[in-house]
Parts: sequence; structure tokens; C-alpha cells
Amino acid sequence: MPAPSSQPFCASSIIGTGSYMPEKVLTNDDLSKMVETSDEWITSRTGIKERRIAAADQATSDLAAEAARRAMADAGVSPEEIQLIIVATVTADMFFPSTACFVQKKIGASNAVCFDISAACSGFLYALQVARHFINTGNRTTALVIGAEKLSSLINWKDRNTCVLFGDGAGAVVIRRADESVEAPGRVLSTVMGTDGTLADVLKVPGGGSACPITPENVASYPNTIHMEGRETFKHAVTRMLEASQQALEIAGLSASDVSLVIPHQANARIIGAIAERLNLPLDRVFMNLDKYGNTSAATIPVALDEANKAGRLKKGDVVLLVAFGGGFTWASSVVRW
Repeated sequence: MPAPSSQPFCASSIIGTGSYMPEKVLTNDDLSKMVETSDEWITSRTGIKERRIAAADQATSDLAAEAARRAMADAGVSPEEIQLIIVATVTADMFFPSTACFVQKKIGASNAVCFDISAACSGFLYALQVARHFINTGNRTTALVIGAEKLSSLINWKDRNTCVLFGDGAGAVVIRRADESVEAPGRVLSTVMGTDGTLADVLKVPGGGSACPITPENVASYPNTIHMEGRETFKHAVTRMLEASQQALEIAGLSASDVSLVIPHQANARIIGAIAERLNLPLDRVFMNLDKYGNTSAATIPVALDEANKAGRLKKGDVVLLVAFGGGFTWASSVVRW
């Protein structure tokens, strides 16, 4: 691969976006035949109407690889130009190797260093900031940052409080070194991240790791599925997403009134509405697609960013606010000037 540059500091810009959603659609009416629920119950509480479910023979790396191919095509870069692949996911293909290694193989990015990040729904923004650090030190010039999930593999389909929320999908961006003195489009201006591990038990998958291996004795309690305290999650999500948004805007030297479009984590329409209200922004400046896809964890923001980009919602010079909250608890926000 090319020798790394020694440039001490540089900017980074998003130069391409891509996403992939599985073909199978699971509607609220479909779920009502599987568990005690209804379209009205789900829609009124979450805003979700349907979600996508990956095929049995599709792994997270398959979803991620297709999103990556589309992002590279949008950016006009070849697999050989990719020097870093970071996959944000909580549904890795296996414990190891990393899902990013499988993506590298599938897209032919032979010059890339590859690893995963686990920060739940905040994972994509965590990965974006890590990639920026690689670029800013001058060691890498072009990176793929991917959020991909097969959450259907972690769902207890008998638990109506969680099975209605989640879906599968993947989104990706290509980011590249930019001249600090030039106003390149897609410039990442700031990123804020936070964590509160004291609340780790509120949203988790308790089984399957070293702390709680799956055994014949505990398998009936579904330890390898999503467990969530909904009210606590909602409360902390609104507070932390608002704080992170305000901090990221302040670092970028901007205010909420400068924001052209907010792309929030797509978990719940009520959470998104509360964030918009507290930022004093109308809902027409907030991008939502959770009605079609539900919560796809680390994939929600890159998928929404790609859809907004392809739909012409992002114009040159627009200030885009990305913000997420997830298990850990983790939270993050980034400001991008498109």
C-alpha cells in the first residue's frame, strides 16, 4: 500500500454515502399475528409502521458490504483506495474475526486496516470520530465508516415491548482527507461523544458473552436477546441527545438556528419530536425514516444520511446535525457542513 503521509493535521470530508436494506418487509399487521400487539399500538407509541428483516443466509457483513459498495460508487473511489474500514455493530458475524475483516474480503479492499466498534446505536458516530483521528494524524487518507446491524438475530419475538422496535440494515460513508484551507463539501466540523456505564443494565443483551454464556439451563430465558427498560431509556435519550447536539454545535461555532437538517437516531418518533422541540426546530428540518425501517441501531444515521443525500435534502453549504443515543449508555453528535 502507499506509504502513509506525515501531515500533522488535516480536515476530513464525507465524499460518498450508501445504504442497503434487506428485501423482506415485516409490517405491524404481520407482528400482530405473532405477538399481542396492533398497528395502532405500535404506531402511536413509536411511529414505526414496518421494518426490514435480513434473509437467513445474510450476515451483518453482507449488509455492510453492499452499503459499502454503494458508498464507494457514490464517492467514485475504488476498493484499493480504501485504507481503513470501521464497522459499527452489535450484531457481528461472530466474536472474531471482526465483521470489518469480512467486509474487506467481500469488497476487495486489500489495502485497508479493519476493525469493529461496539457502541450500540451511537456506534456510527463513534466510528466516524475514530476515522477522523486516523485521518487527522496523517496515517490514512481514505476510510469507509459503516453502521450495520442484523438485529433480528437478537430479538425475542415473544416480547412485544422490544420485538416491534427493531429491524435490519446498513449504511456507509466514505471519508477522505481534505485541505484544511479549502471549503470542501461534506466537512465534518465537530463530534461529541459520551458514556455512562452506571446505566448499562437499562438496555442490554445480557447473554452470550463471557459474563453469561448461553447454557442449556438459561437458554429458556432468552438471555441472548435485547432487554430494555423503555421509560428509563426514553428519559436519558432525550437529555443526552440534546446536550450532545448543543455541545457539537458550540464546538463548530454554530447554533441550532444555523441547522439546515437534523438526522437523529431513528428509535422513536416521540424522542425525535422532543429533541426538535428543545432545539426550537420545526419538524420539517428533521429527517425521519423510522416509519419504514424501525430502529436499526448503528445503521440508522448512515442510512438516513444516504436517503437524505439521494433525495436532494442536502444542499451545498447546509449545516447537518447528526445525533444518537444507545446502550451503554452511549451518546454522540456530529456537525457536518455539506
